[in-house]
Amino acid sequence: MKNNIEIRVIDAEHRNDINIKNEPFSLYGRLIPSYVNGKWDYAIINFDGVDEMCFPNENYDYNELSKNSTFIGAYYGARCIGLAIMQEAMFKHMYLYDLKVDRECRRRGVARALLDRADAIAAERGYIGIYTQGQDNNLGACLFYLNCGFVIGGFDQKVYEGTEQEGKADIYFYRRSSSGQ
Repeated sequence: MKNNIEIRVIDAEHRNDINIKNEPFSLYGRLIPSYVNGKWDYAIINFDGVDEMCFPNENYDYNELSKNSTFIGAYYGARCIGLAIMQEAMFKHMYLYDLKVDRECRRRGVARALLDRADAIAAERGYIGIYTQGQDNNLGACLFYLNCGFVIGGFDQKVYEGTEQEGKADIYFYRRSSSGQ
């Protein structure tokens, strides 16, 4: 399948492709970051069981988001099976706003290919890299980012206070561009 995947910027003609549905993912542990002597590290806590979670579908508005976003699609034939949304940022890392892959196409290199294209777009625009965030209890996503060359750059344990997601935290991940900027 990997050789049959095309990664391309989603244009206005294919605007509906940015609304691929969110699908469940496994919650099986938590990444616990620590910052000691100016250096980030982490520990992993595995849960006793495995739960699933699914984010609500976003119903993105192509015209509105395209003012400061670039949409990258992974296509298998005419079907969009993966999406990365990159947003302009005021600092030197471009923001990876969303990354998702069709459940049946996961673990086949699609997300890595989307990240590589995102990295190239960020470098073309003068950014030194990309950054994103992941919930600490989405261990699969956190480990994926770390395995793709991201490093921990921050932690926010207050972001979900007063919400249904209280008790979770966001971890910020940064990756330098492979272009060496």
